[in-house]
Amino acid sequence: MASYYARKYNGRKTASGEIYDMRKMTAAHRTLPFGIKVRVIDLSSGRSVIVRINDRGPFTKGRIIDLSLAAAQKLGIVEAGSAKVQADLLPESAQRTDLELTTR
Repeated sequence: MASYYARKYNGRKTASGEIYDMRKMTAAHRTLPFGIKVRVIDLSSGRSVIVRINDRGPFTKGRIIDLSLAAAQKLGIVEAGSAKVQADLLPESAQRTDLELTTR
């Protein structure tokens, strides 16, 4: 299951030291290294997003990843609040690329 950060966290420091920007395509995961890029697929719609891990969490049982608001909007899960997802690490070659992960 995936959920997303509330707007109240926008501008706060993440566990990586980065400031959370709800418009960027980022996410929190309990164990993945900071900076790792992950493709998150909503299993009910097939929509997917690529996010960069920059925080720790989620701390709610049964959830594997907390998405930024921008990522949740792209997946279409804001209204529901959470969704069943598959999270896959991107290949090493994609990890090294400097993808711009921002939604404006």
